Amino acid sequence: MRYAVCLCVFLLAFWILASGHLENILLLGLGGASCVFVTWLSVRMKIVDGESLPLHLLPRLLFYLPWLIKEILLSNLDVVLRILSIRPVNPRLIEVPASQKTTVGQVTYANSITLTPGTVSIRIRDRVILVHALSREGADSLESGEMDLRVSRLEG
Repeated sequence: MRYAVCLCVFLLAFWILASGHLENILLLGLGGASCVFVTWLSVRMKIVDGESLPLHLLPRLLFYLPWLIKEILLSNLDVVLRILSIRPVNPRLIEVPASQKTTVGQVTYANSITLTPGTVSIRIRDRVILVHALSREGADSLESGEMDLRVSRLEG
């Protein structure tokens, strides 16, 4: 039940932020009714659970996100330097192990890899992620396992 309430509150907050309608009571009511209806449908379809709405990750996410943003910025700079031909491009495919226990953890790891410019997750199979890296340094960074460890800590 708490996941349904959290989903409804999240949908309401998102609707208000996206619409910007705070003064019109009719629009607020219709938006609220839509959010309640979507929540009801989600509960009825049995798709609201701890995996679809991982609330337990929120406190640890506060430590993971700043690190990920720093990595994204550094990777952006690296890709810009490669585009300007200051650093060589040396693409490669690598397989990196995913030590996360859950599917959500493995997907979070693969998405984190893809969010970092210069690397793209291609597939996850048997707890191994196939990654295309733009450079040897990018591949070495992934193979060091720091991102894997941080995502595992995020997962709990």
